[in-house]
Amino acid sequence: MKKRISLIVAVVLVLASCQKKEEPVEVSPEEFHASVDKVIEIMIHDIFSPPVASRIFAYSNIAAYEIIAKKDDNYKSLAGQVTDLENIPDPTNSENINYEMAALIAHMDISKRLIFSEERMESFRDSLYTTWKEKNETVFNASKEYGLEVANFVGDWMNKDNYKETRTMPKFSVDSNDPSRWQPTPPAYMNGIEPHWMKIRPFAIDSAQQFKPVPPPEFSMEKDSKFYQEVMEVYEVRKSMVGKGDKSDEIAIAQFWDCNPYVSVTRGHLMFATKKITPGAHWIGITKIAARKTNADFAKTVYAYTKTSIAIADGFISCWDEKYRSNLIRPETVINEYIDDSWEPVLQTPPFPEYTSGHSVVSGAAAIALTDIFGDDFAFDDDTEVAYGLPVRSFTSFNQASDEAALSRMYGGIHYRAAIEVGIKQGRDLGKFIVDKLDMTKG
Repeated sequence: MKKRISLIVAVVLVLASCQKKEEPVEVSPEEFHASVDKVIEIMIHDIFSPPVASRIFAYSNIAAYEIIAKKDDNYKSLAGQVTDLENIPDPTNSENINYEMAALIAHMDISKRLIFSEERMESFRDSLYTTWKEKNETVFNASKEYGLEVANFVGDWMNKDNYKETRTMPKFSVDSNDPSRWQPTPPAYMNGIEPHWMKIRPFAIDSAQQFKPVPPPEFSMEKDSKFYQEVMEVYEVRKSMVGKGDKSDEIAIAQFWDCNPYVSVTRGHLMFATKKITPGAHWIGITKIAARKTNADFAKTVYAYTKTSIAIADGFISCWDEKYRSNLIRPETVINEYIDDSWEPVLQTPPFPEYTSGHSVVSGAAAIALTDIFGDDFAFDDDTEVAYGLPVRSFTSFNQASDEAALSRMYGGIHYRAAIEVGIKQGRDLGKFIVDKLDMTKG
């Protein structure tokens, strides 16, 4: 009998020793950066247009932020501040929840719903899931349950923003009888993308029309007209680069801020695409640089991404509202028709109307948001484009970077001066409105 008891005790001790001890799990800012980077990588692969990409950033970051604001007293919920967003549900049992983990899970889940190549996001997600589960299955299960519950809540709100309805709306109709109207441009002659984007529910601005800019200069090829002078400026700027070669600073600036997600390349009878990040993704990359430079903790990192992505998303809604209202012809079309049929821009002309400049609007809005978060005169080295073979560029502030981004569109030969100058004002006015409206931090 004693031997049997001893044997049972021994077995229990062996089993107890085999049980894995559950460890504390720390979810770092770097894991959130990695999730954002993975989303960008997939968006490049899937070729999302700049407006659609901005929507992906905004919803995924808001889902993460709302969970952080639920736990961290330094941050306030966006419920009641962002259009139609209500308070996320409280957790049924908060005892075992790691809120950073739940926030990252919600970010990954919303992102997965909005991309095409879901398996790429799932692979990234599952690697994190395995690590977390091995460290502490109890915390992982509780955090996953809450993260997915919030993702479902945010997903329901997201699905009511009119995006799905715009997928079935008519394609943009080109007016070939009006010389001032936008025409598809070479080499792919694509249809105008997202002509109904102004119908997407905005996040923080009151409406797509709230920051309606002044109209562009009236189309005229009379030599004393403002429009003609702006056309000739684009033409002459490009000509001036020819003598400088491919290493001119203007060309370097144009290429650095190109951010065209789909560039058609023709070689012989073969046409293929080279893929890059969107303008919004470039500014999301700058957000990562600033967060890392300041050693921002997990909560501030999510906060920075969220505020910036809202400014970017509303910037695209505002800009696209004007683009398809003014419906202005691009420099390449005008110059080839009236001045020089062999002229080509440095950058490939993107497939949508000219006014205002999307990069100018979005850069202005993002710079204001980032300045509010990290301060003015925030110097940084922008290595966002290194992955695409371009060198690092250094800036003394976010506003300086946005000025260069805006001007790059003239150097690239794809925008007139009015679209740049009015566009960056449009973006900065919008960004200031968002910064003033959103009360996201306490103290």
